[in-house]
Amino acid sequence: MQTKLIDSIYNNFLELTGKKISKSEIEKKILPIFLFLNNSKKNKFLISGSQGIGKTTILKILKKNFYKFFNKRLLTLSLDDFYYDKHQRKLLSKRELTMATIDYIIVFLYLSAIVAVGLYMRRKASAGIDSYFLGNRRLPWWALASSGMSSNLDITGTMIIAALIYALGAKGFYIELRGGVTLIMAFLMIYMGKWNTRSGAMTLAEWMKFRFGNGKQGEVARLIAAISSIIMTIAMVTYFALGGGKFLDTFLGIENYLGLPSEFWAATLLIAIAMIYTVASGLVGVVWTDVLQGIFIFAAIAYMAFTALQITLPESFTISLPMFDGSFQRFSTTFKEWSSILPQKELTIDGTSQYSIYNLFGIAVMFYILKVVLEGSGGTGNYMLQRYFAVKDDREAGLLSLAWVFMLSFRWVFIGAIAVIGISLGTQITDPELVLPKVVETLPVGIKGFLVAGLMAAGMSTFDSTVNAGAAYWVKDIYQVYINPKANHRQLMTHSYSASVMIVILGLAAMLVFKNINEIWGWITMSIGSGLLIPMLLRWYWSRMNGWGFSIGTLAGMISAIGFKAIAPEGVTEYTMFMISSSASLIGTILGTLLTEPTDDETLQNFYNKTRPFGTWGRFKKRMDNDQQNAIDAENKRDIFSTIIAVPWQVTLFLFMMSLMFKTWTTALILGLICGTLTIILYFSWYKHLSTEN
Repeated sequence: MQTKLIDSIYNNFLELTGKKISKSEIEKKILPIFLFLNNSKKNKFLISGSQGIGKTTILKILKKNFYKFFNKRLLTLSLDDFYYDKHQRKLLSKRELTMATIDYIIVFLYLSAIVAVGLYMRRKASAGIDSYFLGNRRLPWWALASSGMSSNLDITGTMIIAALIYALGAKGFYIELRGGVTLIMAFLMIYMGKWNTRSGAMTLAEWMKFRFGNGKQGEVARLIAAISSIIMTIAMVTYFALGGGKFLDTFLGIENYLGLPSEFWAATLLIAIAMIYTVASGLVGVVWTDVLQGIFIFAAIAYMAFTALQITLPESFTISLPMFDGSFQRFSTTFKEWSSILPQKELTIDGTSQYSIYNLFGIAVMFYILKVVLEGSGGTGNYMLQRYFAVKDDREAGLLSLAWVFMLSFRWVFIGAIAVIGISLGTQITDPELVLPKVVETLPVGIKGFLVAGLMAAGMSTFDSTVNAGAAYWVKDIYQVYINPKANHRQLMTHSYSASVMIVILGLAAMLVFKNINEIWGWITMSIGSGLLIPMLLRWYWSRMNGWGFSIGTLAGMISAIGFKAIAPEGVTEYTMFMISSSASLIGTILGTLLTEPTDDETLQNFYNKTRPFGTWGRFKKRMDNDQQNAIDAENKRDIFSTIIAVPWQVTLFLFMMSLMFKTWTTALILGLICGTLTIILYFSWYKHLSTEN
């Protein structure tokens, strides 16, 4: 305990003063104060001394740590309290309580509204499994888009991206090509969304039978897809819990309990609230609560943007970086360097910092782009895909994507604003991952409660989508297929509820394994997620690929990702993780396919007739009439060209939004012109060809 207390005091001192203090000095001068107070039978003390000796700093450190480490309530008083008379102190105390009360009331009212909407939707969701997980495919595309945007703008993701932008400036954007930019939306918008919609499946696992048939290979592929998706869901719940807990703990002041950290209990509280309506109302409740939460999110974005635009950053300033030893250090940079959107070949981050893994910047970004292209071309298997299964035709799939991308672009307004405000706070920021809650802490009464509610909305909207999609894999693809094929409606709904609860419990337990948000996000996106890329990609374009290839490739990728995580040394680069898991997956997919029998032609022909993908499907296309072949060729060519346009369009749109917050007006103008030109091209090459036919 003593070592942890010294580490905590060290970090608190750095956070409060911007200066370092040796741990030996802490042990000699500050630790004895804690021990004296702990051994005393009193709980009220007067801290006195001459001006400027650090009374206020010591007092704050005491308040931050005494209950946490000694589990005792301590009433501490500084001489500063006596600068006010009794009446003034009473008024100040009342004002502070009122301010807190207003914020809590706002948050409470918001949470009550969300739960009420979710419970109201319960009747619609409980009509059947199709209704519970897909809303009977009657949900409007704009609501699904709003829900998707809200799900992407989660607390955890926002915290890690804001940390990267705060610490590295615009270059942090390129690091988040690995997942946070959600560049796969460009692929979903042009063709991957409609391909999935055409399948008529409810889950990715159910889709496997559509692709690989009803035989043994189709069944095994379905089972492996379901298991891998559930594992990924648990990992994502862990990721959301870690960030949500870290954020909410800042404002609730929850104490350690039963040997578990306060962040764990804060995450549990947030998730428990979301579980009420998620379990009760399924996708219907998820979507409509997300729409309501989207209103809060956009209001929060508008306020933060207005605040950031009032700030002009100096030509030079310092930022804080996390070190491998758990401490934080400040480093100098310039606004010109920090705000530049031009990617660099190399960075010069101190080798003792956790962010030094990005020093080979060009190589890292290259792998991020490769990962994004593979993932986008292969489609996603998480909660994002569920929304495309829920729309009725190609046009709605396209409109859903377009609206989704546009609304998601405002995330970069919010992140840019948070980074700018965080820089302006100077030494108040120590841990980059706490930039978001530190900025919110500075807001006036009422506004703070509103922003906390908005960010809780973002956290819960991501969580609810993920859990609902994960539960679908258990119920639809494992329980109903392999355990109880004759399950009635009541049994299926019961397992839907219990699966959601179990996923959450496992995700919360895994939360205790990871040190920080960036660690788990890097592992999810560049390791375990990369292990799924190759089989997810080849299933569309390689007609010879079969269910055995998918199954073996997926298992090889996931086992290598989990195994390497268990033995990997500290500081291993993300592209190393990517190479290991993707290579294992590639070898497994190819060998599994070539050493086993192919999928039957009837299944493959049916798959091609409905989805019409490009790739090695020539002999199946030749079995169709000439008009159909010509139409498919024209569609495929348009889709390939439009994708080449859509990727830079999405990148420039997001960078344009962020540059507005940096007030780099020349950069914003150039990006705006590029984005506008690409928009016009997409209108003629893609939008005008959206069809209501499947």
